[in-house]
Amino acid sequence: MPKVLISDKMDPRAAQIFRERGVEVDEITGKTKDELIAMIGEYDGLAIRSSTKVTKEVLAAATNLKVVGRAGIGVDNVDIPAASAAGVVVMNTPFGNSITTAEHAIALMFALARDLPAADASTQAGKWEKNRFMGVELTSKTLGLIGAGNIGSIVADRALGLKMKVVAYDPFLTPERALEVGIEKVTLDELLARADFITLHTPLTDSTRNILSRESLAKTKKGVRIINCARGGLIDEAALKDMLDSGQVGGAALDVFVDEPAKASPLFGTPNFISTPHLGASTTEAQVNVAIQVAEQMADFLMTGGVTNALNMPSLSAEEAPKLKPYMALAEELGSLIGQLAHGVLTHISIEVEGAAAELNQKPITGAVLAGLMRVYSDTVNMVNAPFLAKERGLDVREVRHDREGDYHTLVRVSVRTDAGERSVAGTLFSNSTPRLVEIFGVKVEADLVGDMLYIVNEDAPGFIGRLGTTLGQAGVNIGTFHLGRRAAGGEAVLLLSVDSPVEEPLLQQLCALPGVRTVRALKFP
Repeated sequence: MPKVLISDKMDPRAAQIFRERGVEVDEITGKTKDELIAMIGEYDGLAIRSSTKVTKEVLAAATNLKVVGRAGIGVDNVDIPAASAAGVVVMNTPFGNSITTAEHAIALMFALARDLPAADASTQAGKWEKNRFMGVELTSKTLGLIGAGNIGSIVADRALGLKMKVVAYDPFLTPERALEVGIEKVTLDELLARADFITLHTPLTDSTRNILSRESLAKTKKGVRIINCARGGLIDEAALKDMLDSGQVGGAALDVFVDEPAKASPLFGTPNFISTPHLGASTTEAQVNVAIQVAEQMADFLMTGGVTNALNMPSLSAEEAPKLKPYMALAEELGSLIGQLAHGVLTHISIEVEGAAAELNQKPITGAVLAGLMRVYSDTVNMVNAPFLAKERGLDVREVRHDREGDYHTLVRVSVRTDAGERSVAGTLFSNSTPRLVEIFGVKVEADLVGDMLYIVNEDAPGFIGRLGTTLGQAGVNIGTFHLGRRAAGGEAVLLLSVDSPVEEPLLQQLCALPGVRTVRALKFP
């Protein structure tokens, strides 16, 4: 039974879902980094919110860890490169608090438009400064979205309902999606020049850090009001302070800061500035939603192999996983085979699918091929870290999908290019979903790839099989199965033998010395 640790406070329904799905769960919160390191080794999954820091040191101690699930969107507290290198899937729940965060952005926009916090403080102080708080209407104003993904689209929908005009800067926004949402796609400079209100809804990356820099803020329409419920670091806070003081920016509302908890900030106390303590996801509904979602996603992964909202590997739904499982087994075997046999430095790899395989999600098949291939170089490889290891080695990966159906109803072919030439292997699934090799380096050979095996290339000549059997027998090595293929009678032949025990180097040298032998390799499969 898989075992999960919930290390941050979470709605109790998360633990309930784990148990209902057959996953053992411990709820132990508030532990220090050292305490977490001491206990994490026994867990297959770690469910967190924002308090737990999943550092390189924590991951190094997590010898059984397979998945980290963040109940929320941001994963700033997870070292994703280190998790990927360790073969740990990192998931988040990007949709559980989308509405809540979007509504908070709209609430802050209203608060800025009517100066509500200052008006509240003034009134409760016994003043009646009706003429001081002259606000603006949202109707007919232009809202500029920086980021028009899930949350940004919800904000746009609400703003359109308020009769605002919405423009958006998002490099990934297609014209079709913009038309569907009812917004206008513009450049960043166009947005800055036109927007009366700007809201940010983008992750913090190298390309988005300080996207509202001093230079960008200087390009805005004078008196613009700015809202950020996304991530601290998207706005240059010192520049924003200066722009508020000068009146270039008419108001700003931040729910997020570069340093959190934000105990101090140059913005605090600035007129026309509103702040909240990262409340974007802080509603009862959102906290329940993200807890349920992270538990469901992690349980699906641990029990069925389903991968949802992963940040470091392709998604694989719980419905897809059973269909793809035999293909992934085949793909891993083919990757392992070609990795053990290909000579020279690998520079390119091509994964081709045809027939029934072409109708499936190819990314997990590719990941399985790379896992089998890269396991030749490391024992700690899986589908998560294999693509990263392949990239580190400079391997160019190509995916090809064929609509045709050839000799087999389904086929996966793996080809590699090395400094010694191009090599390929191919396999299929039998009717009972059993993986089967059907071609190796252009020679038709049907074989199961399992356990200890021998790969032999020899001249097709009478008496060779007898000599081979005698040599193995004298060494006490029993043959399990025997698979033979050849290009033509009397030409090059390929033998794949399964054997009951590993073949050591002295025996390999004996086999290489047999007349007509060109290549002998010992193979190992799970």
